[in-house]
Amino acid sequence: MPRPCVPPPVPLAPPLSALLRQYAAGSALTCEPVDQGLLNRGYRLCTTRGRYFLKHHFDPDTADPAAIARQHRATQRLADLGVPVAPPLTGRDGRTVAVVGGHAYALHPWVEGRHRHGGQLTTGQCARLGALLGAVHACLERVMPPKGRTRPATGPHPVKSADPDDTFALIDDLLAHVRRRRPLDTFDELARYRLLERRALLEQHTDRRPPPGGPVGWVHGDFHPFNLLYRGDAPAAIVDWDRLGVQPRAEEAVRAAAIFFVRPVGTLDLPKVRAYARAYRRAAGATPSELAAAVHRVWWERLNDFWMLRWHYERGDTRADPQFPAASALVVWWTREYDAVCGAFAE
Repeated sequence: MPRPCVPPPVPLAPPLSALLRQYAAGSALTCEPVDQGLLNRGYRLCTTRGRYFLKHHFDPDTADPAAIARQHRATQRLADLGVPVAPPLTGRDGRTVAVVGGHAYALHPWVEGRHRHGGQLTTGQCARLGALLGAVHACLERVMPPKGRTRPATGPHPVKSADPDDTFALIDDLLAHVRRRRPLDTFDELARYRLLERRALLEQHTDRRPPPGGPVGWVHGDFHPFNLLYRGDAPAAIVDWDRLGVQPRAEEAVRAAAIFFVRPVGTLDLPKVRAYARAYRRAAGATPSELAAAVHRVWWERLNDFWMLRWHYERGDTRADPQFPAASALVVWWTREYDAVCGAFAE
C-alpha cells in the first residue's frame, strides 16, 4: 500500500559516539549501511564488543518512541515464547529506544542469515513459513493485552475497501503523468499499458467490491522476504516490527503469500501457496472461509492499488520500480485464475 513519506535513498551517518555511550556496546570500529528495505535506515555496526544492527526509525508513521518501545516489548515477549525474533538491547537508562538529535534509534544483536524468496523454498519449507506466521498471530494474541487494542478483537475491520470511482480518477491522473514524459522509456510504456489494462479490468468487476474485512487481531504488519532472515533452512529472525498493529489476520497471510510466492512472470506458485496456507490455518486457528474472504479483499486491494506508480511519478522515487512488472502482471493473472487462487488458500 502507498506510504505517505519516504526517506531519502542516501542515508546520513548516525551519531555513533552519542549512541554507543547509551549502551554497553564498546566503541565503533565499522558502520555500513544495509541497503535492503524501502523504509527506515539500518546499519551493520561492528564495535569492540561485537556486531550489531543499528536501526534508525526514520519513517514518520512509526518513529514515535512510545510506539517503538511497545514493539520492543512485544518482540521480547515473543522471544520468550520461542518465536524467532531479535529483541533490542537495553540502554544504560533501562530503555530500548535511544533518542539523539530528535531521531529515534534502536540497537539489536546482529543476526547472521539471508533472505529467501518463495522460489528458493521447498514445499515443506513453505509449510513451515505458513506455520511460522500462524504462530506469530497466535502468540501475539497471548502477549498483547486486549486493552492495548485499537480495534475490537472480533467483528469486521472498519476500514472500507477501495472505491472504484477514486481508482478511475487516480488512473486518469497517472496516465497524465505518463503523457507528460518525454521521451517515454520502457517503464513508461509498461505503466501506460498496465494502467489502461487495469481500467478495463476494473470496469468489468466494479460490482465485486468487498464488504468490511474479517476478524482482526495483532499482526506483524509487513511480513515479506526482506523481513525474514534464514540461517540454513530454518527461519532465524523476523525483523522490522514497525507496522505491528490490529488488522485482519488472514489478510496479512494472503498479502505475504502474494509477495513470497509470486513468480517473475506475475503468477503465483499455487502448490506452494497451498502448503503454506494449510499450515497457516492450523497454526492460527483460521477457517477456510476466513481465508477465502481475505483472498477476495486482497485481490480487490491489488486491483485498485498503484503505490509503485505513485512513488515513481508523484515522488520521483524509483526504488520500487523493479517490483512493478511482476506485481502488475499478478493482478491480471489473479483475476483470470480467481477460483484457483481461492482454492489454494482455502482447500
